[in-house]
Amino acid sequence: MAKEKQQIQIEVPAEEMQGRYANLAVIAHGPNDFFIDSILMAPNTPKARVQSRVIMTPENAKQFAIALQQNILKYEQTYGEIHPRQPQQTVDDGYLPFPTPKGQA
Repeated sequence: MAKEKQQIQIEVPAEEMQGRYANLAVIAHGPNDFFIDSILMAPNTPKARVQSRVIMTPENAKQFAIALQQNILKYEQTYGEIHPRQPQQTVDDGYLPFPTPKGQA
């Protein structure tokens, strides 16, 4: 017997409609949770600020990673391959540097 997909209505509060820009992410985990901090780091500035923090179960974090990969593939099929500006870095401590804009602060 096939399971019907449940329709979910998602409401975005007005104050969240603009979103938050981030050019750095830090990911940490414990046995029960993953913490994903989206961070805005300005060029030539020693401090950075967390824009948002998402906390997920390990199962949800894996589902998120799969969904993100699927969406990247769909994006590239529509708009072309994404070419990172910096070599991809794998860092064991969860630090994920995004390409930062060049310039003066």
